[in-house]
Amino acid sequence: MVSTEEIFTIMNIIGLIAFAITGSMKAIEDKLDLLGITTLGIMTALGGGITRDILVNNIPNALLSISDMSFALIGVWFALVLYKIFGIDIKHRYIIQIPDAIGLAAFTTTGAVIAYNAHVSFFGIIILATITGVGGGLISDLLLRRVPSVLKEDFYASCSIIGAIVFYIAILSGVSIGLSGLICSIVVLMIRILAIIYKWKLPTFS
Repeated sequence: MVSTEEIFTIMNIIGLIAFAITGSMKAIEDKLDLLGITTLGIMTALGGGITRDILVNNIPNALLSISDMSFALIGVWFALVLYKIFGIDIKHRYIIQIPDAIGLAAFTTTGAVIAYNAHVSFFGIIILATITGVGGGLISDLLLRRVPSVLKEDFYASCSIIGAIVFYIAILSGVSIGLSGLICSIVVLMIRILAIIYKWKLPTFS
């Protein structure tokens, strides 16, 4: 039987690769060179986790382990293959939306668990979970001098916020951290998939 830790590891790998592909596709769209594409892909995949670790006074895991960076680089390579061989670019985003949703769920959960273990407040858990889930995309958009897409398009960061709240409620209800994390990831994944299917958006104001 596959353990919860193994499930999160698999989800994390998929998320790293998917986020690296997304960041690389953004760079290709903006006609960056190979170094720029690689940098943007890596920052999209690792930026959220690095920011979270710094905020809780930990050495970023991306600097301690070679696995995260390796999977991010694999994602960059995939993006180049998809673009050069199959002609797939950022306009075909639907191809990576499901793996991206899995990564969002995994990263949100990781952020929530680490925040809880760091003994931060309720709002701290929400902030760190959301930063872990969407921080890489925010950083990549800022590097490209864009208004971050998570602030103006799609129902994306809201999934992380809802997942973090559900995680906190589960903890208060006496549910174990492991099960609370699993519940959080399922909630984020389901909401994100529904948002993709039904094209949910938050209201905007002129």
